[in-house]
Amino acid sequence: MRATRINHVSVKADDLDESARFYEELFGMVRVPAPNFPEVSVVWLELGDQQLHLFHPGGEPLAGQHFGLDVEDFEAVYRKAKERGLLVVNQEGGRSIRMHPAGWAQMYVRDPSGNLVEIDCPDVETLPPDIRSEIPNLDDDLPQVGTERTASLYKAVEAGGA
Repeated sequence: MRATRINHVSVKADDLDESARFYEELFGMVRVPAPNFPEVSVVWLELGDQQLHLFHPGGEPLAGQHFGLDVEDFEAVYRKAKERGLLVVNQEGGRSIRMHPAGWAQMYVRDPSGNLVEIDCPDVETLPPDIRSEIPNLDDDLPQVGTERTASLYKAVEAGGA
């Protein structure tokens, strides 16, 4: 048997309402009914046909622990995150935004509880020139060789397929 999709991701929230507002305002997520658990308080947010679960109490997130999101409008999220000062380095010495030689990009923000969130763009060529000029290439920091150059967050659509 194999898994068919990720149903939800669960992250800690120091303040459930503050964290829920962050995800609602930046990503347009919507609160949905959640059960009452005896060991933790939770808020569930709908994200397409998946969910993000916020729980309290929780420990500190690990340095590289994160989850990645696709958004309808990468440009708008980038501008809003930059305006609010939310862009952060992904880890020690990393970048807050970067592009891969294969043409996709990723940026990083931290939610109010310190969880690292990666926001992905499948094609930097769809972004306006002013934003593209602000995105360094991963190749500039660490040369991508062999199959590293074709690595992708996105499954290739086969010819004739949907």
